[in-house]
Amino acid sequence: MSRKVLIIGETRDGVLRNVTFEAIAAAKTVSNGGEIIGLICGESGLNPLAEQMIHFGADRSIVVEHSKLETYTSEGFAQAVGRVIEQEKPEAIVMGHTAIGKDLTPKLAARFETGLISDVTELEEGGDNVVFTRPIYSGKAFEKKIITDGILFVTIRPNNISALDKDTSRTGDVTAIDVEIGDLRTVITDIIKKTADGVDLSEAKVIVAGGRGVKSKEGFDPLYELAEVLGGAVGASRGACDADYCDYSLQIGQTGKVVTPDLYIACGISGAIQHLAGMSNSKVIVGINKDPEANIFNIADYGIVGDLFEVIPQLIEEIKQVKVNA
Repeated sequence: MSRKVLIIGETRDGVLRNVTFEAIAAAKTVSNGGEIIGLICGESGLNPLAEQMIHFGADRSIVVEHSKLETYTSEGFAQAVGRVIEQEKPEAIVMGHTAIGKDLTPKLAARFETGLISDVTELEEGGDNVVFTRPIYSGKAFEKKIITDGILFVTIRPNNISALDKDTSRTGDVTAIDVEIGDLRTVITDIIKKTADGVDLSEAKVIVAGGRGVKSKEGFDPLYELAEVLGGAVGASRGACDADYCDYSLQIGQTGKVVTPDLYIACGISGAIQHLAGMSNSKVIVGINKDPEANIFNIADYGIVGDLFEVIPQLIEEIKQVKVNA
């Protein structure tokens, strides 16, 4: 059964997030040959982003521009996206399982009285239905789900579904839709960013994470250097955040961010179950710890028993040398 699928795009600093392109790729399976529509909401200047969604696989795109959509608010975006859903009547809506996705999609699913399958890591065709796989019990098990009735709402975990290749020769209509947005009960007047500039942690292909073994704020300096050499991002365990070695925006784990990079380097992290819940599905895990009995080595693909302050500088120099000789 073919379906019309609406992709809710997400931007950061005026640029489409990678998970938007991954959502378009997921929509190819969900649509089963049906139409795929990209949607971008914001204040202004959205047409280039809408065209980019077409280059990555959408058949056409819709832009909703309004002064009340300058920054994300649950109420404002729910009104805008809800109007588009009412007008387009898609059979499915797909979005990234991000902070915004986790806030917006439940509100919309409740409004349209349908279910939501969140944090999907894999999709497969199953006859008339699509089978969605998602982790449960902090990643210790997986369940498969289908929706047989109502609008299909799905959020996908970043870095699990490969985006389609960009094709700038693809063309499609970009349509602007005017929506009425009522008075907002919550208005954002200022945004103070705590996260460091660089690669987005939730979408990073390489993550260098530190734990209590890093010992101090200054102890994170070599981790930042290693991440920069690898083109990755820096993360942390809750222990490191609680010790005030870094900001909680870097926290990975059951009560922090869930990440699935291609390479995860755990430095001075013992491997508590709460931390593993946020990173155990990484494709390759490297553990660096002085304790040979540390739990992180039970899930690591590669383990280095040693002082991270001796190991990391050597890694940095070796990587730099490889790059020079490449």
